[in-house]
Amino acid sequence: MKTLEKLFLDDISRFGHKVSDLKVEKVVMNTKDVEINSIFFGINNGNNYISEALDRGASFIFCDNPPNVKDSRIIVLPDTVKYMQELATKYRKSLGLKIVAITGSNGKTTTKDILYSILKEKHVVQKTQGNYNNHIGVPFSILQLREEDEVAVLELGMSDLGEIDLLSQIALPDYGIITNIGDSHLEFLKTRENVFKAKTEIVKYLKKENLVVYGDDPFLKNIVGTKVGFGKDNDIVIRNYRESSDGVNFSIGDNEIYNITLNGIHNCLNTVMAIKISKLLNLSWEEISKGLKNISITPMRFEKLEKNNILYINDAYNASPISMVYSLDTFNNLYNESNFYKVAILGDMLELGEGEINYHKEIISKVLDFNIEKIFLYGPLMKVAFDELNISQERITHFADKNLIKNRVKEFLFDSLNRKLVILLKGSRGMKLEEII
Repeated sequence: MKTLEKLFLDDISRFGHKVSDLKVEKVVMNTKDVEINSIFFGINNGNNYISEALDRGASFIFCDNPPNVKDSRIIVLPDTVKYMQELATKYRKSLGLKIVAITGSNGKTTTKDILYSILKEKHVVQKTQGNYNNHIGVPFSILQLREEDEVAVLELGMSDLGEIDLLSQIALPDYGIITNIGDSHLEFLKTRENVFKAKTEIVKYLKKENLVVYGDDPFLKNIVGTKVGFGKDNDIVIRNYRESSDGVNFSIGDNEIYNITLNGIHNCLNTVMAIKISKLLNLSWEEISKGLKNISITPMRFEKLEKNNILYINDAYNASPISMVYSLDTFNNLYNESNFYKVAILGDMLELGEGEINYHKEIISKVLDFNIEKIFLYGPLMKVAFDELNISQERITHFADKNLIKNRVKEFLFDSLNRKLVILLKGSRGMKLEEII
C-alpha cells in the first residue's frame, strides 16, 4: 500500500468509518477531475458540489459544510483546509524527495518553470501547477506528489505576514529562492519592509548554503545565502549580458556561457538562480545547458504570439510596479529596427494600497521616455493617473473600453505602416488584457 493511501486509511478509520482497503489514484478539489479511486476535498464553494463528486465515483469526500445528503463516503470535518494542511505535512515528511521552494514578489512562476526544465534532465521532478501557491494550493500540490518523485519545485505565495511561515512548515523545503522584494501586496502589508519580513519567513527553514537570493535587491543584500546579480559584490556575478529578439546570452564564472530563449534582465536573474539550485542538486553544465534549450514557460509571461500578422507580447498574467518596469525595459530594448512598429497596452496594477495612483503616474512618465510609437492605457487607476499628469501627446491615449482598443488595433491593419506591428500587453490579472488578442 502506498504511503498516501495508508495515511488516508488511518484517518478514515479514526473518523469512525470502517474500511479495510483503499486505493487512491487522485486527490482533487474540482468535481470535473473526479474519477474512480479519487479523494475529493470540498473546499469553500466545493461543498456545493459534493453530490456531483459522489455521482462521479469519488471513494471518499472530506468537507466541512455538506449538503443534506447521506452517504457513508462523506467525512465531515471542522475545517477541511486545516485537515488538508495537516495531512500534507505528514505526507511530505514521509517522502524521500527534495523540495525547492520559490518565493518573492515577482518571477516565482517563471523561475519555477526554468528550474523544472533544467532539473528534469536528471531527476524525476514535479512542479506547482497553475497558481496553487497559497495555504490551500501548497498542501494540495504536495498531495499530488508520488513516491518515485526525486524533486518538487513549489511556489510559496502570500498576501500577509505569517503565510510563508505556515507554508514552510508544511513544505519543509530543502532549498529556497527569494526572487526579489517588490511592491506587490502593499494593499495588505502597507510597506516594502513588511513585504520583506513576510517573504523572508522562509529563511529560518533553510541552511544558508541552500538559499539563493537576488543580491542586487537592497532588501536582500544582507540576507545570509548565495547572492546572485550584476553587482561585483555578489557571490555569483552575471557578466557579458547580451539581448536580442531571440533571447539572452550571458556568462557566470570564468567559462560558463549560457543561452536562453527568454528576454529581459529579470529572466536572466531568474535563470541564474535556477542554475545555482541545479548545481546544488548535482546537475552538470551540459545538463543545465540542455535544459535551458527546452524551457517551457507558463502562458502570459512575456509570451510571444503571432496572430493576423501581428506579433503580441502577452505579459498580461499579472503586474506590479517592478514587473511593469521589467517588461517595459525589455520591450524598449527589442524590435527597434526600422521594420517594426511598437505599441504598448498597459492596464491597471492592482492591490497597491494608498500609493496606487502615484505608482501608475511613475509608470506612465517612464514609458513616455521609451522607444514605443503608441501607448494605450486601460483601467480606472490608469485614467486617474493619466488625467493628473495632464499629458498632451498624441502617442498616448486612455481607453475606457477594451473593445475600443480592439478596434484601434484593427485599424492598424489597414493603416499604411509598412512595418511589422508588435504589441506588448501588461496589466494585473483582473484587467484580462489577453482578451484584446
